[in-house]
Amino acid sequence: MVQIIDDKEIEAFFKTLKTRNSVSDGKYLSIVKDIINDVIINKDKALEVYTKKFDDKNFSIQNVEILKDDQEKAFFSLEKEMQEILIKAKDRIYDYHMHQKRNTFTYKGEFGEILGQKITPIENVGVYVPGGKAAYPSSVLMNIVPAMVAGVKNIVMCTPRQGGQVNPLVLACAYLCNVNHVYAIGGAQAIAAMAYGTESIKKVDKIVGPGNIFVALAKKEVYGSVGIDSIAGPSEILIVCDKSCNPKFVASDMLAQAEHDELASAIVICDDLKTAKEIQKWVETFYEESNRKDILTKSLQNYSKIIVVSSISEAIKLANIIAPEHLELAIDNAFNYLDDIQNAGAIFLGHYTPEAFGDYMAGPNHVLPTVQTARFFSPLGVDDFIKKSSIISFDEQSAKMLADDVMKFAKQEGLMMHALSAKLRGV
Repeated sequence: MVQIIDDKEIEAFFKTLKTRNSVSDGKYLSIVKDIINDVIINKDKALEVYTKKFDDKNFSIQNVEILKDDQEKAFFSLEKEMQEILIKAKDRIYDYHMHQKRNTFTYKGEFGEILGQKITPIENVGVYVPGGKAAYPSSVLMNIVPAMVAGVKNIVMCTPRQGGQVNPLVLACAYLCNVNHVYAIGGAQAIAAMAYGTESIKKVDKIVGPGNIFVALAKKEVYGSVGIDSIAGPSEILIVCDKSCNPKFVASDMLAQAEHDELASAIVICDDLKTAKEIQKWVETFYEESNRKDILTKSLQNYSKIIVVSSISEAIKLANIIAPEHLELAIDNAFNYLDDIQNAGAIFLGHYTPEAFGDYMAGPNHVLPTVQTARFFSPLGVDDFIKKSSIISFDEQSAKMLADDVMKFAKQEGLMMHALSAKLRGV
């Protein structure tokens, strides 16, 4: 089911992991470009054609928007317990992201000039919520709540109908977040509509949210016309553990990640062979309880391994090379190793902190960098929904103090009008 390997086989496995980034696969690109161009030219008419073809044969552009009343009905149709869980999740996510909020600042420089930074929310944000193989109401909360905290004025959401309807939990979360507009469209056509606008859907300034290969490629294509968050790849987890771990916990966490899709990766790095074998045994046991065996079989065989190493230090070194989306430290004194972690989207510390907590209720964002992009990307957060403008103000006296240096610097670059501009302030 899932193999145990040692350090001799690691290099070959790492090469396999690198093939998971299917977004670079160009065979769908021409299709996506055609859809985007069609939406740019034909707008609502194109949206209707593609939505009927891919998602809902009974779709009409007149019913593209899901009204507030329908969102409210979806929320109150849920069991009271589920309503309370969604509210609790939203509140915890909101509280966490409030700690990320930035403020405008100014200060006086050495010559009395005023310098600083102005924080301004992005005005219009589009959120894409998938609705294909599965619906993810948690993605609604994770993508929209930080935008709310940032102060975005207009938030629109696009999500496809499946079987003639949008998932009620997705609509319930949109209601909780008071989304300005919800549109029942999906795929590359939804990304194009938000990026360029149609008669029914106004252009936004930035698009966030995960999706399939068509959505990912569409986001790449429209980048520049609008901002995007990132290009999400297949999900992944790396669990560093020692003999203090509970093998049942580790096995369940492996399977929780591997059940996402066929390209998902679940890796364990352990410094004890006996513990590794126990984990392997529990993976096989829990696998039999799964309702997604087809997916698990492929992800466990192709992109998941239990790696046995000589020490936790070696495990941490490998973790930094892999740069996982999710990193669990299922070891004693996990906080002692926190400073050693250089590359990870989210770090889960200790035996009672499963990645599943982060997906739903912990509070930090579950939209994380994948396929080694944790080397240079961060989780989605409030900063993704703001703009920063520099503040610069010199008076006559402070300008004279800097003008001569600026003039000489500009002359070195051969920009004589820059030099003149500075010189005139220094007279």
